[in-house]
Amino acid sequence: MKSCFAVSLSLSFCIIRIFSTGAAPQYLFHDCPNTTLFTPNSTYESNLDTLLSSLSSAATDNTDGFASATAGQNPPDRAYGLFLCRGDLDIAMCSDCVATGKQEILQSCPNQRVSVIWYAECMLRYSNQSIYSVMEESPAYVMYNTGNISDPAGFVQVLGQTIEDVAWRASGKRFAVAEANVTAFEKLYTMAQCTPDLTPWNCNTCLRSVIPALPQGKQGGRIFTPSCNVRFELYPFYDSSVVPGPLPSPVTPAEQAPPPPPEGTRSSCAGKSNKSTVITIAIAVPIGGAMVLLFLVCCLLRRKGKKMHEVVQGKSGANELTTVESLQFDLATIQAATNDFSPENKLGEGGFGEVFQGSLPDGQQIAVKRLSQSSRQGDEEFKNEVLLVAKLQHRNLVRLLGFCLEGDERLLAYEFVPNKSLDYFLFDPQKSGQLNWPLRFKIVSGIARGLLYLHEDSRLRIIHRDLKCGNILLDSEMNPKISDFGMARIFGVDQTQASTNKIVGTFGYMSPEYAMHGEFSVKSDVYSFGVLLIEIICGKKNNFYHQLDGGEYLASYVWNQWRDGTPLNVLDPAIVDSYSRDEVLRCLHIGLLCIQEDPATRPTMTTIVLMLSSNYFNLPTPRHPAFFVRSRSRGLSIPLKGLESDQSTSRTMPSSTSDMTATELYPR
Repeated sequence: MKSCFAVSLSLSFCIIRIFSTGAAPQYLFHDCPNTTLFTPNSTYESNLDTLLSSLSSAATDNTDGFASATAGQNPPDRAYGLFLCRGDLDIAMCSDCVATGKQEILQSCPNQRVSVIWYAECMLRYSNQSIYSVMEESPAYVMYNTGNISDPAGFVQVLGQTIEDVAWRASGKRFAVAEANVTAFEKLYTMAQCTPDLTPWNCNTCLRSVIPALPQGKQGGRIFTPSCNVRFELYPFYDSSVVPGPLPSPVTPAEQAPPPPPEGTRSSCAGKSNKSTVITIAIAVPIGGAMVLLFLVCCLLRRKGKKMHEVVQGKSGANELTTVESLQFDLATIQAATNDFSPENKLGEGGFGEVFQGSLPDGQQIAVKRLSQSSRQGDEEFKNEVLLVAKLQHRNLVRLLGFCLEGDERLLAYEFVPNKSLDYFLFDPQKSGQLNWPLRFKIVSGIARGLLYLHEDSRLRIIHRDLKCGNILLDSEMNPKISDFGMARIFGVDQTQASTNKIVGTFGYMSPEYAMHGEFSVKSDVYSFGVLLIEIICGKKNNFYHQLDGGEYLASYVWNQWRDGTPLNVLDPAIVDSYSRDEVLRCLHIGLLCIQEDPATRPTMTTIVLMLSSNYFNLPTPRHPAFFVRSRSRGLSIPLKGLESDQSTSRTMPSSTSDMTATELYPR
């Protein structure tokens, strides 16, 4: 019976598609900030009319569904504009949407120099400043289907995995869709899209910033900004017959989305085959296969004898650095930038060596890590960090600008992050007041997104292995950036766990399976994140010893207060006037789940990001955490042989949430 219903629903959708091709575009929202107006009959109005006409004309013969244009010569009267159509639309539907937007945007935002209007099928925007290749995350608008989900936890898990997949592929192609089975009779449809003028990095950044705001526990939802949009539903809202399927491997940043064929050429409702397509495939597949094989052989020959995913002992590993030689600085450049490593430029000193502030010839501020000659792990850390960080790009990871490998010098140059590290503020009674609760929650969310990128969304799966407050740097707007990848390890795509006889990191943040058995995985980082999260809420170090009730360390103290129904007793006094009760309790709950003794019971970072951003997520009940200590006399004994702790003395290392509007939609 259910299968008949599913078939009927599919047929109904096909019929709707057939008879709605001539329907007007579905209006969603518009934004005109009312900050800059132009006077009627002005030069800007004339340029704007020319611009909109140019965009409307471009849409009539544009197979990419995207175009930009300018009109006028002299600012501030020069007009800039662009349009973006949904990736599955044919030229006619795209053209109709842009033409409608051309008329309605002027009516909705009269005399505005900056405006944007969204439809389900397209977006049109203009400004008196250049908007091409500029990522805009604000304004952001959220809409959701009011229908509830019968199994929110299961649905959120499927949604999280699917939306991350579609966002990753959209970062390369600027448009992607994905489908997943929620139940035997229910399917989830997702879509992510960016304007093609964005770089893959900016597209990924935009999508990552908006995904956490998607509504949870609902049957559908979408969020759209001027640069990107994401949507999910339990019904097909796009034409999958004209959308390229998932790629077998991650795309390269240089790739662009191929223009979709006209909608009428293939129809999931008609089911007709195209003879010319079959012939083309029959010819292209053997040729393509041969080219791929030749490419793989060349790659194998070039990579023979190289070990890219493991650090090579000794100076022989220096040859690997030629793969990122475009980042290499001359020693003279670094010496000039740091005033020859002047003591006045010194920011601090850690296990790796000294850290200096510097300024490049173009004025860019940098932080330079200088390998200490006495550091036993220096060469390994140096090569590991260059090879890893050069491959990683995320707003919540510190950015490597370059390195120097000259003579005995081993130098790493990072973006300079002016506000030092999280522990500089958090554990100082005089400075902790600067971290109110909204700012702490922002830092927690940023760290979670950075870890999610390392574990799931980068081209490599990275286990950091030394996540702690001292390795969380804060930029000028107090955005967190994860740093210090000297201990990090790369996992294969299907690899879930590894082990080592050499345990490195910082005691107190290590998971029990790593500290005692040398086993590490993404769940090791999750444990460290849980410790860090509890520290941020309490304003105390993880080794803080509470004298009440016979003496307790921080984790057990928090657990006992949670178990006894008095969790707010653990709050840092510095946030008692600014905290959100629901957010604090949810973060405490998540922190306790992260430090569970069994790695299998700890959530993944995908789930954590969703839990942090959703009030609808039903959190499982935590058990007592690992390293549960009731008193000093009953402390847990851990073998410390071979344990290396970071004893860094300073963390002045390398270096807003968008306004969102929510709209309810009635269930379909």
